[in-house]
Amino acid sequence: MLIKGLYTVQSLVEEGQEVKARVRLHKEHEVFKGHFPNNPIMPGVCMLQMIKELTEQVTGKELFLSVATNVKFMAKINPEENELIDLMINISEDNGIIKVKNVTSYDQTIALKLSTTFKIIA
Repeated sequence: MLIKGLYTVQSLVEEGQEVKARVRLHKEHEVFKGHFPNNPIMPGVCMLQMIKELTEQVTGKELFLSVATNVKFMAKINPEENELIDLMINISEDNGIIKVKNVTSYDQTIALKLSTTFKIIA
């Protein structure tokens, strides 16, 4: 985990190419004190890193983000109000490339839609 203590995985269920993960954000983490003071918001780069780490966990491979073709931040994630987030990750592999489509949400709110490509580095 690149940013230790930012989140814990509550559940991770694989169904073929679909992965359903529930993550608990740690609202007391230092990253939220700087982004932003008195109005914490989950940084987008941290979301991308979380998706990468979950994909690495599922595939058992070390990955490098090579292309993000579609990244839409649709709602803010405030860890004080939305401690639990759900990630739906579709993973496909072809010729050393991992393609990921993700929808991240809390309650009934979609916070992020993402399509990205990772290169396998180990």
